[in-house]
Amino acid sequence: MNTKWGIDLGGTKIEGVVLPESSTKPLARLRLPTESAKGYDHILQQVNRVVQGLEEATGLQRYQIGVGTPGAIDPDDGLLKNSNTLALNAERLDKDLARVLDCEVRMENDANCFALAETLLGAVPAIIDNPRVVFGVIMGTGVGSGIVFDGKIWNGRHGIAGEWGHNVLEPGGQPCYCGKQGCVEQVISGPSLEAYYRRLTGATLPLKDIVERWREGEPEALQIKERLLDGFAKAISVVINILDPDAVVLGGGVGNIDELYTETQARIMPYLFNSRLSTTILRPTLGDSAGVYGAAMLF
Repeated sequence: MNTKWGIDLGGTKIEGVVLPESSTKPLARLRLPTESAKGYDHILQQVNRVVQGLEEATGLQRYQIGVGTPGAIDPDDGLLKNSNTLALNAERLDKDLARVLDCEVRMENDANCFALAETLLGAVPAIIDNPRVVFGVIMGTGVGSGIVFDGKIWNGRHGIAGEWGHNVLEPGGQPCYCGKQGCVEQVISGPSLEAYYRRLTGATLPLKDIVERWREGEPEALQIKERLLDGFAKAISVVINILDPDAVVLGGGVGNIDELYTETQARIMPYLFNSRLSTTILRPTLGDSAGVYGAAMLF
């Protein structure tokens, strides 16, 4: 049986899947905690345990495995960079996993895997025939994205293509771990919106409760709505002006907010270098499966 194997290596959990060649119904799916505090070698062994579990569940043997993880492989030195799982940075993660798993490994940023899965299997083909360019966004704890051209991931010269979350949106704004201030991530990510509400009110609330309050008309919560929708419109308009994609797919917890689909197209227009906006903004359809499915599709 021809199969595709994928690993989604996150900071909290490692998920693995085995897919039939022509189906999105898994033959097996397994999750284990990453336990990143135990160090790099432990993470490698946790990935191996997931793969061993998939072999036991399917009776099949690994040959090629796609891996998605935060960060990117630097094309110049082959080291992982920009991962929020700090133990992975400055390591030859793809080569080390290939050694530990004893098979061929292909690695991509997790947002790239999300974008690829939604382009080929998820939201995009249900709406658009033969899309040329898709921008896949993950807005949650952080803000990341991936670019798919003609069904293939585009990485760019430095391996950072799609990293719109670390463009400056609010000069002089909140400091970001990347070293800049006022990045897109520091304006419209979930924790940043919650922190802004806390600065306005002194109250600590999860974003879903703040959203409920803005729908009830609370003035401070409505400021959060404006911050999110206008910040998103400004940030995504730059992407649309540069890439002119067929579709933008929004994932992550913040991407579940209805107003991003019903109100932002009109908000984008003042920043757009065109008289109309035909780019479709789509909800994802694969849920939390997108990352691991995209990893499985890397071969």
